[in-house]
Amino acid sequence: MVTVGMNYRVLAGKESAFEAMFRKVLAVMGEASGHSSSRLYREVADPAQYLIISDWSDRAQFEAFLASAQFRKVADWGREQILAGRPTHEYYER
Repeated sequence: MVTVGMNYRVLAGKESAFEAMFRKVLAVMGEASGHSSSRLYREVADPAQYLIISDWSDRAQFEAFLASAQFRKVADWGREQILAGRPTHEYYER
């Protein structure tokens, strides 16, 4: 099992749009092979900073999801219109 921490910084005023995008991505994740659960957290001291914690059967399944057309379809527009930089991912493997 692998837990992935995905760190995002959102443009000011785009927080609601990011959260709506997350709901769409979560629906796609729910159908992805190897996905167990995902949760979205927001930094109290910095409301533009978000963390998604996602559990997968293994790292390869998560990376296949990121490369999928389904993920790109719901997430590509956010890179230009919502995010204030490139997201970073941390892997925690057990």
